[in-house]
Amino acid sequence: MNIHPARHNQPEINLTPLIDVVFLLLIFFMVSTSFSRESALKVDLPEAATHSAERRNDTPLHIEIDKKDKIAINGKRLINNQPATLMTAMKAAAGNRKQPQVIISADAKTDYQSIVTAMDVVQQLGFKRLSLATARKQNNP
Repeated sequence: MNIHPARHNQPEINLTPLIDVVFLLLIFFMVSTSFSRESALKVDLPEAATHSAERRNDTPLHIEIDKKDKIAINGKRLINNQPATLMTAMKAAAGNRKQPQVIISADAKTDYQSIVTAMDVVQQLGFKRLSLATARKQNNP
């Protein structure tokens, strides 16, 4: 008499090791990925005390000023930093937009006259949405 009936074991595939490997690969790629914004100029931004992020749908005009007072608009270097050249380049970059967001990214060691000149040109063009880019302050314990 057979007390224990015969069991027909069906073969199983254990997915636990596969899931472990997939998660490890996912974590590896997330950690090893570096996100950087390419810039035409090497700019060391000053640090900000506060941070506010306002999102708009339109693409902003990025004015970058390096420590040698070289100016670039949306990654394109200008031949000089004269107000007339800056105004012409900003009009071309703005296109048909009436009030584009203008972001000035200036190196912490740049001459402030270059920043003021850029702000004057923005004001002369009638653009009201002007921001100065800063870097977040590092909290070192």
